[in-house]
Amino acid sequence: MPNFKAYLKTGKMMNFDYKNICLSLIILLTAYVGSSQEKELYKELYNSYEKFKEQSIEKRRFTQAKIQPLIQEFKQNNKFEVTKVGESIEGRPLQLISIGEGNVDIFLWSQMHGDESTATMAIFDILNFLDSEAYLEEKKAMLREVKLHFLPMLNPDGAERFQRRNLLGIDINRDALRLQSPESRTLKRVRDSLEADFGFNLHDQSTYYNAERTPKPATISYLAPAYNYEKSINEVRGAAMQVIVQMNTILQEYAPGQVGRYNDDFEPRAFGDNIQKWGTSTILIESGGYPNDPEKQEIRKLNYVSILAAVFSIANKDYKQIDISEYEDIPNNDRKLFDLKLTGLNYELLGENYVLDLGINQREIQDENLDYYYDAYISDRGDLSTFYAYKELEASAYKLVEGKVYPKTFKNIARLQEKDILKILKAGYAYVALKELPQEDFIEIPINLVAEGFNKPDSLQPNFFLEKDGKLEYAVINGFLVDLSAEKYEVKNALILD
Repeated sequence: MPNFKAYLKTGKMMNFDYKNICLSLIILLTAYVGSSQEKELYKELYNSYEKFKEQSIEKRRFTQAKIQPLIQEFKQNNKFEVTKVGESIEGRPLQLISIGEGNVDIFLWSQMHGDESTATMAIFDILNFLDSEAYLEEKKAMLREVKLHFLPMLNPDGAERFQRRNLLGIDINRDALRLQSPESRTLKRVRDSLEADFGFNLHDQSTYYNAERTPKPATISYLAPAYNYEKSINEVRGAAMQVIVQMNTILQEYAPGQVGRYNDDFEPRAFGDNIQKWGTSTILIESGGYPNDPEKQEIRKLNYVSILAAVFSIANKDYKQIDISEYEDIPNNDRKLFDLKLTGLNYELLGENYVLDLGINQREIQDENLDYYYDAYISDRGDLSTFYAYKELEASAYKLVEGKVYPKTFKNIARLQEKDILKILKAGYAYVALKELPQEDFIEIPINLVAEGFNKPDSLQPNFFLEKDGKLEYAVINGFLVDLSAEKYEVKNALILD
């Protein structure tokens, strides 16, 4: 930018200099107006999201059968090209959905891990947006510059079982060199045939990641993968970093402090690292955790708006104005979250009182119908002062009292439900024995069911009570914290143990 004061002071402002100054001002003003307009567009996209959300998908466990009718609809729509580009090991089709006529090819693939479906949902929301009558001028301008290619489910066999690996037992994201599975070969072939300028590698990560040194979950994490061990930055990787900065800026409006940067150690077998190496500016998006969002519907929305923001930025080329150094300002991913953390709890062992923190997590156990229940475990104990949790309780005023087995055995669940279960809880019982135990592994009531003659494990389980001044004030049942003074309690499920 010219130094106005220096020019004026010397009195040597020539006509040529004046023109340069005016031109600089015009460029700055244009950039500012353009940036403001884009921010307003992204805000509108976020606020109008429900109009484009694919309502037929509401839970993250779904198979290809759920999305196949949607793909068929796009195949009948002349706005889109739908091409079968390969098959999975079990013969399920791998399909590419394309739209646009621009010279910049953007390739987005999701669910190469069969149990990572958040972005798959978002892809169909984006396709609905592109098919809608809304924002016609903006979309027309964007699609003149870019052509979008979506491969929404790369690992349908894994999705059929909601498992990470494919039917061969291969992690597709570690098969970029050997190409031992047909899904891997399809991904490589599509990337090469498109000679894609940009690639979006869409995943899910653990809900226990947090943005480094903060209690906030890493709801979305980004990465411009390295293409060598030195983590060099060339023009290809630099462009990915610039787009990521743009996406992060947008998400800070809606999930402030909840964006992380995924570890960029070079993995020579991984697709993201190699696609970057092969000349496609590659952006990894990892969907993590968000409070009270077990089906990741809010995170799906964040994927939707941030991916669209990235596409508009690529089409407008405004990402090129971004300082790459801002990429380093995004905090690293850390893994220091629990579902429940109790701090300073008094715990008696062998007649001695100890003070410790407890960190409890709730693993998901899946059944053959792709439904799931929670089975909690104590993840860590001791000094957890550098850890955080979705739910925390400062428990220094409380003593841990292990849950007891109710002295009366009930015939079946129906007879138990005739009783006041909360009253049983308030008396310090975490387990009730039944003569006729249900065949399931879990129960949607706030107390564990056990067989007659059940012996509690010797080790501390996440089924206990918190006592203060001789009164039980809280229960922890299967890792869920229950306020015994409240009228309502939230225990997603307790366990059935034989």
